[in-house]
Amino acid sequence: MTPAHHLAARFGRALDSDPDTLRSCAQDFGHIVHGTPLGVLRPRSAAEIKDLLVFAGPRGIPVSVRGGGHSMYGQGQADGGIVLDLRAMKEAGPVTEDHVTVQAGASWRDVLAATLPYGRTPPVLTDYLGAGVGGVLSAGGLGGAGHRHGLVADQVLELEVVTGAGEHRVCSPDRDPELFHAVLAGLGQCAVIVAATLRVVPAPARIRRYCLHYADLTRYLADQRRLAEEQRFTYLEGQARPADGNGWQYMIEAVAPHDGPCPPDDDALLAGLAHDPVALETEDLLFGEFAHRVDTDEEVLRETGEWLHPHPWLNLLLPRDTAESVVRAVLDDPAFHDLRDTGLVLLYPLLSGRLRAPLFRRPSGQVLYLLALLRTAPPGSPETVAEMVAANRAAYELARSQGAVAYPVNALPMSDADWRDHYGSRWPAFADAKRRHDPHGVLARGHGLRF
Repeated sequence: MTPAHHLAARFGRALDSDPDTLRSCAQDFGHIVHGTPLGVLRPRSAAEIKDLLVFAGPRGIPVSVRGGGHSMYGQGQADGGIVLDLRAMKEAGPVTEDHVTVQAGASWRDVLAATLPYGRTPPVLTDYLGAGVGGVLSAGGLGGAGHRHGLVADQVLELEVVTGAGEHRVCSPDRDPELFHAVLAGLGQCAVIVAATLRVVPAPARIRRYCLHYADLTRYLADQRRLAEEQRFTYLEGQARPADGNGWQYMIEAVAPHDGPCPPDDDALLAGLAHDPVALETEDLLFGEFAHRVDTDEEVLRETGEWLHPHPWLNLLLPRDTAESVVRAVLDDPAFHDLRDTGLVLLYPLLSGRLRAPLFRRPSGQVLYLLALLRTAPPGSPETVAEMVAANRAAYELARSQGAVAYPVNALPMSDADWRDHYGSRWPAFADAKRRHDPHGVLARGHGLRF
């Protein structure tokens, strides 16, 4: 029998093979790569996930996991296989003073909805709260509190998973640590995350948001580094924005907690910085308002239809010593000129010592910068999209020659050699974990990793 017949015989009506469903799961937020699955399974328990993997593994049927569906380049697709749609598994709670357990299909909106009534929040949140918990933990997860607390994945205390071999396991830094560290920032290669127990901390009642403006990239990067190292703010990000002519200007976005009757000390927080004081912007917000700030942007993009356009995004982690030269070269490249009109450029610092997940690759040195080139292509223009993906490749090659690495959630084709270079000395251990936990190699083939 064919794989389709095997699956139909085993799972029957539980396997959704409606053409509309298959078309939906054949694409992702990137809208660039398309891979049509044989069917979609919507489990409500770890037992159902285990059942599928026990069946699919020996038959070589690819299995991918879909939560928010926000991959860029087919990473969450299963061409000719099965998509596990985890959105029914979205419970969050109970919440204690120091942790919360959430299912992998929950979004970060769901997590905050559970924790904020108790005055708690995960220490690090992604900017976009519509992303799924399992997907973010599989990638590592970056956010504005990363300079203080590391990755989103670094806040995980325990994981419940089903391995590619169909084993239902619970792991933590002290219980089965090898599996635990192979799953976090492991791109879904070894196991399906079922649930995660996350550390939580007190959430401030209010925050003060500062926007500091710079005309000079050198001063901007120096002040970002200083603020990251001195830990003045609880949240620290920033952007490059188009200036008059063909130039660029820069904006540091920083947040301080605002609890009680005494506001933050602006003079102390901004002392010694080289920003333009005349252009300083401040805003006081409830913490929940700030955390959900991107929701409005999503609503606008959905209304205009741009949410469904191709998104050839590229995320690079740059070492401090070469960050300025790489940023200048990429932003001056005519192939990225569209960033001036329809894109968003994030540029902010992280501290390597805070990024603890072993499989999360980062450049050498203590200070690094995320350069995120978030572009939107016009619909119905595959030639333009191909050119933008080619530009991503050229930028990646340039940055890699200067010691950078990719944050691997990109619209970027990666060869076997690229992946081995990316993981470096970690590659043999990662490959060994893949062989042991997914012996049939059916999980997460959309990333293009071949062990």
